[in-house]
Amino acid sequence: MSNLEELNAPQREAVEYGDGPLLIIAGAGAGKTRTVTYRIRHLIENGVKPSAILAITFTNKAAREMKERVEKLLRHDEAFDEVGWENMPMVSTFHSFSVMVLRAEHQILGLPRFFSIFDRDDSLAKIKEAIKTIGLEDKRFEPRKILSAISRQKGDGVSLASFKNKAGTAGGYNSFWPKAVAQVWELYDGSLKKENALDFDDLLQKTVELLRQNPAILEKYQDRFRYIHIDEYQDTNVIQYELTNLLARKYQNICVVGDMDQSIYGWRGADYTNLMRFEKDYPNTKTILLEENYRSTQTILTAANTIIEKNKKRFAKKLFTKNQDGAKIGLYAGLEEGDEARFIAQKAKETIEDGSKPDEIAVLYRANFQSRVLEEAFLRAGVPYQVLGTRFYDRKEIKDIVSFIKLALNPQDFESTKRVINVPPRGIGKTTLLKIARGEEEGLPVGMRQKISQFRKILADIAKFAEENKPSELIKFIIQHTGLEELLKNGDDDDKERLENIKEFASVAVKYDHLEKDEAISMMLSEIALSSEQDSLEEGKVGVKLMTVHASKGLEFDTVFVTGLEAGLFPHSGMGDSQKDDEEERRLFYVAITRARKKLYLSYAQSRMIFGSRQVNMPSEFIIDLDEDLLETEDGLWTII
Repeated sequence: MSNLEELNAPQREAVEYGDGPLLIIAGAGAGKTRTVTYRIRHLIENGVKPSAILAITFTNKAAREMKERVEKLLRHDEAFDEVGWENMPMVSTFHSFSVMVLRAEHQILGLPRFFSIFDRDDSLAKIKEAIKTIGLEDKRFEPRKILSAISRQKGDGVSLASFKNKAGTAGGYNSFWPKAVAQVWELYDGSLKKENALDFDDLLQKTVELLRQNPAILEKYQDRFRYIHIDEYQDTNVIQYELTNLLARKYQNICVVGDMDQSIYGWRGADYTNLMRFEKDYPNTKTILLEENYRSTQTILTAANTIIEKNKKRFAKKLFTKNQDGAKIGLYAGLEEGDEARFIAQKAKETIEDGSKPDEIAVLYRANFQSRVLEEAFLRAGVPYQVLGTRFYDRKEIKDIVSFIKLALNPQDFESTKRVINVPPRGIGKTTLLKIARGEEEGLPVGMRQKISQFRKILADIAKFAEENKPSELIKFIIQHTGLEELLKNGDDDDKERLENIKEFASVAVKYDHLEKDEAISMMLSEIALSSEQDSLEEGKVGVKLMTVHASKGLEFDTVFVTGLEAGLFPHSGMGDSQKDDEEERRLFYVAITRARKKLYLSYAQSRMIFGSRQVNMPSEFIIDLDEDLLETEDGLWTII
C-alpha cells in the first residue's frame, strides 16, 4: 500500500480524493509531480485499471520523468504485478497523445498510418515556397511571422475556412496582412495534404475535429481514459482546453494541476483563464492548495512571494519551506554587459572550485541575444558551458537519417525527398526535382531516370527492412545501404564526427526496440518530431547551463544567475502596456528566481549595446521591489581573470 506518511496534509488530501473534478494549485517546488504520481498509484490500489489512467504534461522531458516515477512507485507494489506491465497508465504530452489517436484512426482522416510530421524547419520551408508562389515580398511578409500567425490561429481553434472567410470580408479583418496570411495558409495546407503530412498544430486541431465529429470514437477514448490528469493547466491554449474537456466530459474524473503565477506563455496562445475558470466548468470541483516548497531556501521564497504578490490575477497563496533561510541574494551592477558577463563567469568558476557541479549552475536571460557576451566570458574564463536549444535531432546528419525513414514509409513526403535525394551526392539538381514534383519524369534523360530509379530502390529496401527489424538495426542498415557510412568514414574530421553522431542515434533508438515493429517506428518518429529544446539537456554535455527564462520552466539548479535586470529588458518593454502583459513579465521573473535551490544572483548592466547603440539603463523594478535585507552587493571580482 502507498506510504502516504511521506506526503504533507494537502498533498495527501489530493492523493486520496477519489472520483470527480479536482483542482490542485501547486506553487513552485511544491511537489506537484510527487502528488500526481502518488495519486495515480492510489487510484490503482483502489481498483482503477492502470490503463484507464491518462496523465498529460507539456514536454517530453516532463513526461519521461513522470513516467519513470510512476513505474518506480508501482514496481514496489505486488498487486500491480498481477495486472501486468503492459497495462501501464499512459503518460504523454498533448502532441504525443494526439499522434497516438491520429495514427489509430488514420483511415477516417484519409491519411496513411505513417503520415509525416513537419517540424518547424519543414513548415518554414513550405511557407517560404508559398510566399514565393504568391509573389509576396519576404522582407515585408517574413516567413516566420506568417508561420507564427497560422500557428496561433490553429491553437485558437480557428480553421483555414473560417480564417479565409473573415479575412476576405469587410466586416472581418479587412487588411492586407490577414488576407496575405490566408493566401499563404491555403497553399501551405495544400502542400501538407499533398505530402500526407501534418504540422505540430494540426496534430491537436485534427484530433479535436476527429473527436468532435465522431461521437463513437470520442466515446471510445472517454471509456478508455476514465481518469485524466493534466499538468501545467495554466499553459493550455484554446485547442488543448477543448481536447481536455472533450475527453473528460463523460465521467468528469479530471484532475488538473497548475499555478497561475507560472503562466509565462501568453505570447504563444496559452490562456491562464482556463485554470481560473476550472471551478465554473466543473461545479463540483475540489480545490487544494500546495504551498510548502521543497526546493528553495526561505530567503529565495521570501523574494519570490514579494515579487508575485503585486499581481492581481492569481489564486492567493504564499510559499513557505522547512529549509534553512540560506544565503542572501547576490546583487551585481555591471558597468556594461561585458563586465556583467565576466562577473558571472568568474562567480560560476569559483562556485565550481568550491565543489559544485557545473551542471547545477544556470545562467538565465530574458532575450536570446544576451547569450553571445556570456559565451565569450565563459570561454575566456575556461568554464565549461552549454547553451540550451541545440537539439541532437537538429543536426543535419540525424535529420537526414530521419528523412530516409519518413520518405520510405511515406513516399509523398516531398520535403524529405528534397533533403535526401542527394545524400550521398547523386547529381540530381533542382530542375530535376521540380520535374519530379510536377510528375514530369518521363521527359528526363535516361541516365537521370536511372539515378532516380536507384534512389527509389534504396527507399523500397529501407521500407521492407523497417517492416521486419528493430529501429536501431534500421538506422545501421540505412547508413550502410545508402553509402553514407563509406562517405563519412573516408571524409574529414567533421565527417567522422557526423558518423559518430549517427551511431549514437542508433544507440538512442535501442529504447524503442522492445516495442512491436510498427509501433516502435511510429513512436520513435513521433518523439523525434516532438522533441523540445529542453531535450538537448539529455545529451550529457557537462557545463554551466545558459538559457532563456522561458526555456528554464520546469528545471531547477543549486545556483542560478538571473541576468539583464534592466528597465526595458526585464521586464521587457516589448510586452506592451496592458496589465496582463505587465503581470506576465512579473510571473516570468518569479519563475526565474524559483529555479534556484541554494544560491541566487541577480545582475544588470548600467549600459548595454542594443541594435548597435549603447544605452544607459536603470535597474529593473523587480530589483527595487525586493527588501534590502534579502540582498548583498557583490564586488567586481572579475578583475582577477
